[in-house]
Amino acid sequence: MAPEEKIPDSAAPETSDSAAATTPEEEIERLRAELAAESDRRLRSLAETENLKKRLLKEKEEFQKYATESLVSELLPVLDHLDLALTHGKGLAACKDFVVGVDMTRKAFMDILGRHGVTEFGAEGEPFNPESHEALGMASRPDLPAEAVAQVVQKGFTLRGRMLRPAKVMVNKAPEA
Repeated sequence: MAPEEKIPDSAAPETSDSAAATTPEEEIERLRAELAAESDRRLRSLAETENLKKRLLKEKEEFQKYATESLVSELLPVLDHLDLALTHGKGLAACKDFVVGVDMTRKAFMDILGRHGVTEFGAEGEPFNPESHEALGMASRPDLPAEAVAQVVQKGFTLRGRMLRPAKVMVNKAPEA
């Protein structure tokens, strides 16, 4: 080899400090930061999964709680017809046994609905509440205060606190002075 020949640059060892070179301590810190970020991501994913499970469980419970709502709503007219039969049959001696049977049927029906969370409401004399009563008109009864239910035309029903049907009522008007 001749003394004037130069060694190619690619074969020359690097002696200059480059920006890409890091110390072992810096590499450890970088890896720790990556580990912390991955750990945080994993914890967030677990939390999201738990929240999803809780939300799905809550939705399932809500569905089960109110799954019978449409069926019960369709059965309410049967109660109305039983009430109508009782109203028209009471006071008639010829219908005494019939009224007893209809009354027993209504009571058994309400017991079954009650076990499934259905309650009825609406009574004469209670204060009128537009959230649970539907006013059909006004009535005048001096024995009741103004804005009280004077007559219940149709009972209202709730299913575990949720309104199925408002009570249809006549509202007592204030006496004219």
